[in-house]
Amino acid sequence: MNLPFFSASQADRRLLTEGRLAGPMPWVIAIMMFMTVLSAAGGIGLNHAARNLTTGLSNRITVQIVEANPDERAVQARLAAEQLRDLPGVSNVRRVPDEEIDALLEPYIGANGSQEGIPVPALIDADLTDAAHADLDAIEAVVGDVAPSARIDDHAQFLAPLTGLIGTLTWLAFAVVILTASALAAAVILAVRSALNTHGATIEVLHLMGATDAQIARLFQRRIALDALFGGIVGFLAAAIVILLLGQRISAVGSDLLGGISFPWAAWILLALLPLAGAGLATLVARYTMVGALRKML
Repeated sequence: MNLPFFSASQADRRLLTEGRLAGPMPWVIAIMMFMTVLSAAGGIGLNHAARNLTTGLSNRITVQIVEANPDERAVQARLAAEQLRDLPGVSNVRRVPDEEIDALLEPYIGANGSQEGIPVPALIDADLTDAAHADLDAIEAVVGDVAPSARIDDHAQFLAPLTGLIGTLTWLAFAVVILTASALAAAVILAVRSALNTHGATIEVLHLMGATDAQIARLFQRRIALDALFGGIVGFLAAAIVILLLGQRISAVGSDLLGGISFPWAAWILLALLPLAGAGLATLVARYTMVGALRKML
């Protein structure tokens, strides 16, 4: 199948004597596409992680029973859990086992910290609906009646700075994508102007032979399109390898927060479209730049 846009006759190729992938242009585009794909991947991954944090933890509370007497602490923990289960909008009430708390505190107080008389609070996790979370003071008052030593920790309060930071980094990543796209357009403009200087005599001859600006511009935009497509594919493949390697490292860390940075298949499809978008952008910029410059030459 012969596509007019991507095919070129032998006469057209002789007009542009340089090799199709000669010069720095394809490799500059490859570097820009590498940065673009990594930035877009970072923005998508961070946005997905922030969404997981918001969905899973924003409406969750932890009730701490801070009581030195272990018997009294156990009684208050039981009453607080029962009271939470009876409240509307509260679900998944779970008393955190002492073994889990000991495992969390082991790096700080040792394996036998609770057995040595160090007071460790009892913990109760619970999920709230949006309406119940909005009336958190009422829940705290009800729990406080049966468990005076209770203290409620709102996960959303602790997550707010983190989600804000993730949101800022997400917008920064997308801003880098826009900047690299702008740099790609600027590189194409410089390449077109360089081609005009190199092939100025040939262009004048073509004008004298009756060639239109659109016909001449088509010769150069085909060259730019092929260079941009080649560079975009190379940059995408290099970035994909880096993303896969980073994904393996993140999985090996075992962190719940980092584990939320994941990539659905739709994200990969979007990233795979970036080289095509880059080639299209380069082609449009090359055409308008070339036509505008040719009109000034007449």
